[in-house]
Amino acid sequence: MQLVPATGPQRVIAASNFVYTVGSGLYLTAGVLYFTQAAHLPVGQVGLGLAIAGFVSLAVGIAVGHLADRHGARGVYVTTLIVQALATASFVLAESFWPFVLAVSMATGAKAAGLAARSPLIRRYGGDRPQEFRGYLRAVSNIGISLGAMLAGWAVQIGTQFAYQFLVIGNAISFAAAAAVLLYLPSIKPVPITEGPRWIAVRDRPYLLITALDGIMAIQFKVLTVAIPLWLVAATTAPPWLISGTMLTNTLLVIALQVRASRNIDSAIAGARAYRRSGVAFLVSCSLISLSASGPTWVAVALLLTGVVVHTVGELWHSAAGFEVSFALAPEHATGQYLGVFGLGAGLAEAVGPTLLISLCITWGRPGWYVVGAMFALTGLVAPFAVRWAQRPHHDREAEPALIEHTLSVESRKTTQVPSDQDH
Repeated sequence: MQLVPATGPQRVIAASNFVYTVGSGLYLTAGVLYFTQAAHLPVGQVGLGLAIAGFVSLAVGIAVGHLADRHGARGVYVTTLIVQALATASFVLAESFWPFVLAVSMATGAKAAGLAARSPLIRRYGGDRPQEFRGYLRAVSNIGISLGAMLAGWAVQIGTQFAYQFLVIGNAISFAAAAAVLLYLPSIKPVPITEGPRWIAVRDRPYLLITALDGIMAIQFKVLTVAIPLWLVAATTAPPWLISGTMLTNTLLVIALQVRASRNIDSAIAGARAYRRSGVAFLVSCSLISLSASGPTWVAVALLLTGVVVHTVGELWHSAAGFEVSFALAPEHATGQYLGVFGLGAGLAEAVGPTLLISLCITWGRPGWYVVGAMFALTGLVAPFAVRWAQRPHHDREAEPALIEHTLSVESRKTTQVPSDQDH
């Protein structure tokens, strides 16, 4: 992986992303602990509040992505970071349920909005291969999150009220600092308003289908953070410290290989094939993880680590496929809006993924792992068909339902007509 991006704007975006993800690592590692241990909210209320925030944030990305297209992406993205900083800082005031829901909904919504607003910047300054630059940013994100996680581990070990508040304030400061770094980025002129429907992304049915397929595939991110830790403790003889080992293995592989995995996926069709490969990899990894429930400790450790490595290979292909397909099929004048729509899939995966995986993989047990793996594999098989549909000329896609209806109508009339002499 290239350590420093080639151009100044890319370096600014990467530096802002790194600062942002250090703070994200603080929150991802110990955010729930803050609300339960420092704010003293019941676990059930915290879970419900996070679910509400997840659903509230789903539609925000589309609207803010459209604003980024029309009013300039840099300013809109900086605004989302500032809102996220203020909302995160307000966590220290959230000592009851509804203030907590309001604060976390604002923070989660601003995060989703920021991802959509950043997309036109990546497309503008990402060079000839903005998708590859997104792969670089993902590797940088893993580095930042790892550093934030280590700082969070120190704070959790201390366990005082001040230490938990340090997590929250440090997170908010990182968002504000990320916004400040972006001020060094040249601004992008807004895209001129064109004739025709304004919300074209939500009318693009092939793109919506691909968004849904990517959302199903995105449940794989919760396999590492939800399903494997619970499975390792409840169903295997592997030592609990292996949970950290699996996360570290995944993180190091992503840092080292994400850019390389993205480099050869240089078209929408190549992205579709990568979706298919990733589905097969997830099926294999889920099967290996299921098998880890039987056998001695060393067998369980070997199967779990091998399963995580195979899963990470699938994750690299899945991420690279999403980078390529989401950009390649989005019109340049509506990048923010389209990427906001594409983010809906990941948002739904975030909302329903944990419950689905716990129900299948933990409650049901070993058969559930095979069902989850088959779900990923089937989704990967459907992706190439959806991408080919999306690549058809726009007027053909729009006219297809009417054409089918017209054809059926003609055939129906033919069957009801009395045959003439010429028909013989």
